[in-house]
Amino acid sequence: MRFVSPRVHGVLDYLFGALFLIAPFWFDFMNGAAQLAAFVVGGSLLLVSLLTRYPLGALRVIPFPVHGGIELVGSVALIALPWLAGFQAASPERDFFVATGIILLALWATTDYKAAEAKPGIYGRQVRTGSEATARPRAAGGSDIGRAA
Repeated sequence: MRFVSPRVHGVLDYLFGALFLIAPFWFDFMNGAAQLAAFVVGGSLLLVSLLTRYPLGALRVIPFPVHGGIELVGSVALIALPWLAGFQAASPERDFFVATGIILLALWATTDYKAAEAKPGIYGRQVRTGSEATARPRAAGGSDIGRAA
């Protein structure tokens, strides 16, 4: 069931990005690979969020469903990262990455990725398409006489 709106998802994205950036200090990560991974993941999450076409995106160039695909791959990677980067024995670091990966996977599974794409226009304005976008308004009285083409 997909019940998380794009706006709520955006708020959670920014919160998770900030969490990854402060996690090495807050949870006292001792492993250098885990510290670096947390900073890279946090920065990447914030960058993707800023570039996503959803209510809290700034530049809005990444379609929200593509953001969802990135998030799916990223959440699975977070779960595997302690073993891939060699800090599986470092308990707080391992637990943090596995737990956040599971939470982000659950967020992916419950977010309505089609909702942001159904909104009119990128910035909330109605977008005209097809012949409606190229039609010129007619002059008073219904005539185009004297109008430049």
